[in-house]
Amino acid sequence: MTDNIRNFCIIAHIDHGKSTLADRLLEFTHTVEQRKMKEQILDTMDLERERGITIKLQPVRMDYQNYILNLIDTPGHVDFTYEVSRSLAAVEGALLLVDATQGIQAQTLANYHLAQEQGLTIIPVINKIDLPSARIKETAQELIDLLHCSATDIVMVSGKTGQGIEELLKTVINKIPPPQIKNNHLQALIFDSIYNDYKGVVAYVRIFGGEVKMGDKIHFIGTNKTSEILEVGYFKPQFVKSAVLKTGEIGYLISGIKDLSSCRVGDTIINHDQIPNQKNLTLPGYKQIKSMVFAGFFCKEGIEYVDLREGLEKIKLTDASLFFEPEHSPALGPGFRCGFLGLLHMEIIQERLSREYQLDLIVTTPSVAYQIKKKNNTNYLIIHSPQELPNSGEIIETLEPWVKVSIITPKDYLGNLMSLMTEKRGVYLNTDYFSHDSARLILHYEMPLSSVLTDFYDKLKSSSSGYASLNYELIGYRSCQVERLDIVIAEEKVDALATIVYQDEAYRVGRKIVESLKEVLPRAMFEIKIQAVLGYQEQNANKGGKIIASERIPPMRKDVTGYLYGGDITRKRKLLEKQKRGKKKMRALGKGRVDIPTTAYLSVLKR
Repeated sequence: MTDNIRNFCIIAHIDHGKSTLADRLLEFTHTVEQRKMKEQILDTMDLERERGITIKLQPVRMDYQNYILNLIDTPGHVDFTYEVSRSLAAVEGALLLVDATQGIQAQTLANYHLAQEQGLTIIPVINKIDLPSARIKETAQELIDLLHCSATDIVMVSGKTGQGIEELLKTVINKIPPPQIKNNHLQALIFDSIYNDYKGVVAYVRIFGGEVKMGDKIHFIGTNKTSEILEVGYFKPQFVKSAVLKTGEIGYLISGIKDLSSCRVGDTIINHDQIPNQKNLTLPGYKQIKSMVFAGFFCKEGIEYVDLREGLEKIKLTDASLFFEPEHSPALGPGFRCGFLGLLHMEIIQERLSREYQLDLIVTTPSVAYQIKKKNNTNYLIIHSPQELPNSGEIIETLEPWVKVSIITPKDYLGNLMSLMTEKRGVYLNTDYFSHDSARLILHYEMPLSSVLTDFYDKLKSSSSGYASLNYELIGYRSCQVERLDIVIAEEKVDALATIVYQDEAYRVGRKIVESLKEVLPRAMFEIKIQAVLGYQEQNANKGGKIIASERIPPMRKDVTGYLYGGDITRKRKLLEKQKRGKKKMRALGKGRVDIPTTAYLSVLKR
């Protein structure tokens, strides 16, 4: 029977206290012993604990008053929305958590609409009520306006002190419906997975029908693979073996699969003998996620290529929103073109690769996916990197992705934010006010995704003294005027520094990049020229293009005349001429190559 099971997740804007509230729930239900208790216990990655953010969804099972409560803690940042949507498909209810000091924020709204689309029971919860700056009354009114609920439906809690936790658990039991039994045949949805060096692929599943136990023969519908169950269990939050997983339960299963591509997130698992009936048993799964930001990942040492591929495959298993395909750069060698949901997502993947797989990476300047129509070609081509963009003479039309942006802000910062949006090519749609409180409002804009990429989030926060919050969603492609801007250092084109720029912004961007590089590149024994070039061509060694900005780093000068004492000036001149010829020869022999440090790539990235 499933009457005593409740499956729910916590959804909220970033930093509204999801992980802290989860800690109190685990503590109150004695799921984790007091001596093992620590802050952010469900954030198992070092990276999560250091940054104080949740990156990965994390399930845990709590036993309370003869009920099984399966909780999934979810991330709050816009780059990890896919983790949230996967969690919502595995549960019947959601706690919509709002910080009493900040009120409803952009991601609160986005997550609320996601939960609504899934038809979940939503319980409004106000957190951080113990803080002196808590605006409990105003926040409650915002929730009443949003959910059309009554004040008695809102649960007041403090994730820090534990106040209201018992009432919250009672509300979960009373209001969230138990799982429905759809059929007696096994139907399990894979909502996440990880790779274990000893056990192979571990699939995180929600059982929608039937049951699964050790020794059962199972079939993965999406990948058409068949395997045998070696172990099943649930999360406490570490793995705890059990004899069987039944309908409505959330747990893990290990089937000895070592091939990473055989266990896909969103796939349905059925019994082997039900293969003829698999069409009727397939669960909806998840929408194929589209990457928004693309960048090239290359190893400084070519021999690390195999490790990079293996690292990306293993991370892909735990992060279904990561996309990658092989790419070869003449300057950087073999690597991968990777797709991400945003810049934070890219930063986290880069950090994980360097920590978990000890890889020293070069990451190219991120760009969005453009659609281009070339002469003599009726179809649009999709390009993911500046290197793929042809010269403007070959292109009839270029389309770029646009997003709809929602910004929640106090009205005092309205002027600053509207100026920022104009600077970032935003198109104003409308302004919504919270009905009860005109002190805060929601700005709606449409803007190019590329404008969100570089430094938009930092500028948004500084324009609003940190109060504004942001959410955005892709709305389609529109025409644009862009060109490839190449960076040439010491007569060598550096592929990794190429970027796609708007034609009317090319000079400003080029100027900024060469100035940044001048600051970070080390001096050498010869002069280093740094040039930003539009329409760079490299054919038969005849290099051409329009140089729009340049800087030079003067050479370090060795004192070749230091040992001379008096004498004729011609001796001094002869030595200096010889030094000059040596530098010229060094450059001609290609020994005048500049080793570009990682900080140089970062300076272009953060321009």
